Amino acid sequence: MPEEQSFNHFDVDDRLLKAVSKLQWTIPTPVQQKAIPLALEGKDLIIRAQTGSGKTAAYLIPVIEKLLKQKALSDEDDGSLSLVLVPSKELCKQAYRNCIDLVAYCSKTLSVIDIGNSNVSSVANLVGSANILISTPSKILAHINNKTVDLQKDLKFLVIDEADIMFSYGYEQDLKTLVNHLPTIYQALLVSATMSKDVDNLKGLVLHNPVILKLEESDIPDDEKLKQYVIRCEATDKYLLAYALFKLNLVRGKTLIFVNSIDKCYRLKLFYEQFYVRTCILNSELPQSVRVHIVDEFNRGVYDVVIATDESISIDTDVNIPTRKVKKKKGKGKKEDKEYSVARGIDFQDVDNVLNFDFPTNAENYIHRIGRTARGYNSGTALSFVACEEDVVYMKKVEAKLKSEGGANCVLNPYNFKVDEIDGLRYRVTDAYSRVTKIKVKEARLKEIKGEIYNSTKLKTYFEENPKELRILKHDKALAPTEQQPHMKNIPEYLVPDALKHIMLKPKRKRKFNVSLYDKNKKRRANDPLKTFKVNKKK
Repeated sequence: MPEEQSFNHFDVDDRLLKAVSKLQWTIPTPVQQKAIPLALEGKDLIIRAQTGSGKTAAYLIPVIEKLLKQKALSDEDDGSLSLVLVPSKELCKQAYRNCIDLVAYCSKTLSVIDIGNSNVSSVANLVGSANILISTPSKILAHINNKTVDLQKDLKFLVIDEADIMFSYGYEQDLKTLVNHLPTIYQALLVSATMSKDVDNLKGLVLHNPVILKLEESDIPDDEKLKQYVIRCEATDKYLLAYALFKLNLVRGKTLIFVNSIDKCYRLKLFYEQFYVRTCILNSELPQSVRVHIVDEFNRGVYDVVIATDESISIDTDVNIPTRKVKKKKGKGKKEDKEYSVARGIDFQDVDNVLNFDFPTNAENYIHRIGRTARGYNSGTALSFVACEEDVVYMKKVEAKLKSEGGANCVLNPYNFKVDEIDGLRYRVTDAYSRVTKIKVKEARLKEIKGEIYNSTKLKTYFEENPKELRILKHDKALAPTEQQPHMKNIPEYLVPDALKHIMLKPKRKRKFNVSLYDKNKKRRANDPLKTFKVNKKK
């Protein structure tokens, strides 16, 4: 199919085209151009395409179109059902919103329900009349056991999104159980960013003679869209560089900062707070509803910097310790959300920069991290700190992966930053970092978690009835266990490197003479008898 074709070339309902037009989608992405016609023909598909390529619309458009046609052909509601399975509640919310956008002009005909974020009892009456269900495998099984849905009778279309990480989220047994409740005839799509062993296992469970749609493209955007840099530095200089990049305006726009532990999230946030840099935290300890809200507010531009972990790691490694191998303590471990993952799936929109404060421990995580930027037709920048011998080993593995996936042009370029020129800022950074003690990190961590839990449970009913009030919550507010000093807000002129003064220091505006003020003063003098009194000399 030619690249210049629009969505009008697909044989889909006018209401669907109107919704696509409202979303300002003009030209289908490559995966949409190839997947939508095949899915409309009724073929089982394995869709493999890189992050941000438009896979969600590639399966939702044919799902909605086939349901609309079936509704038009039957006089009565035949109970046709489409099921979209995703591995996390955040992705349920994301897929639900995309689906709501696409059914905007046929919402009276088709009903969509996100059961991944709802209690079984609260939506039991609605599930039976729904046309599109969006769920995690465990939630749909709960509804089957509750007898609120009958897949064997009604299911016509099954989609498994992020199929390559379904098993790693602990859903292997749930999916194998779910297969026993599927009908004999249905159309199925597996959507994945990679072709892994888990995808092959799912293929055997739910697909029938599928067409494998693998686009001839790399998992990594080309060098023109995504600029990748590394800074070789000492471990103790990472905070100095993290401070300088923001306060010297070298990093601009919406930024994701990745670290390898939850403690490091709070340590870095408390560090930035002392310099009046607003950030918010995203990790597996926060309630799921809060995580969804944080992502939404970031996408809406309420705040620009998110510090996130892409894995649930609860033990922090100090910057002075070169190794990340830490023995797990015996006893009860901390409860972490198995569904949490920032590096994969979650749709962060319009991300300009990805900063790897801690270098990822494997090439796959690196690719998924940088996949948050340069999505679709946008461009972006990825910058990574390499601070120890272990980081160098990981970096070499990443470089080998990039060359095998993206070719010789997709390389990690050195970021030419002269650390010597910012030595004058070191005393500020050392002072700020010394204030972020382990006790203050613990206090901040407990304070935020308690506050978010309170907001998400006690006020849950209120916010469901008043969704606009939820916007009042700000997740990038200061945690305030460290004292902010006014002189730390801006960098004095004498500390700004000469090469960056043209960026940092704006020329002072010339003071204009206030003509109107001069006229007023002149009139005052004219009306003042002591200043205007004249004595006429006698001749």
